[in-house]
Amino acid sequence: MTNDGDLLTIDRILAGEQSLYAGLVDRYKSYVYTIAYKILLNRPEAEEAAQDSFIKAYHNLASFNKQAKFSTWLYRIAFNTAISYKRKRRHNFQSIETAVIAYSGEAEGSLERNDKKRFLNIAMEKLSETDRTALSLFYLQEFSLEEIAEIMSMQANTIKVRIHRARQRVADELRLILQKEALTL
Repeated sequence: MTNDGDLLTIDRILAGEQSLYAGLVDRYKSYVYTIAYKILLNRPEAEEAAQDSFIKAYHNLASFNKQAKFSTWLYRIAFNTAISYKRKRRHNFQSIETAVIAYSGEAEGSLERNDKKRFLNIAMEKLSETDRTALSLFYLQEFSLEEIAEIMSMQANTIKVRIHRARQRVADELRLILQKEALTL
């Protein structure tokens, strides 16, 4: 479905066919969740923030500017909702006695992939939430600089510089992590 398809769906929802909103939710739920997760780094909280984002979008659908892309408008709502959740977050401490430790007997190749993901996530966590989100939107969601700028309420050149610097910080952090990892072998 294109933006034109989204606009037609929105018009029909506003005309009384509220059940069509489920199609928009299905189409964009993974992107909205990804934005929330990259900011909150907590699955349950990200799921809740994503759900709240869709509720806010539904309630404000009549105010959507049809000159803009629906996806960009929705992602902006998700970004703001996740930031709000992060600000309200209270520190939850988990007792070591009640902590659940997962064990999995995975194959060698899968372990290597998991290590790469783990190291990348550790490096990404060192970034600010804004830089982490910009990198995720650019590389994982493949948004243009202009779309990311609109979502994050920044200039496209600012986003370009942020992505470049964040990528360098991730590379530097990965070098440090891998150096430390090599020393423990």
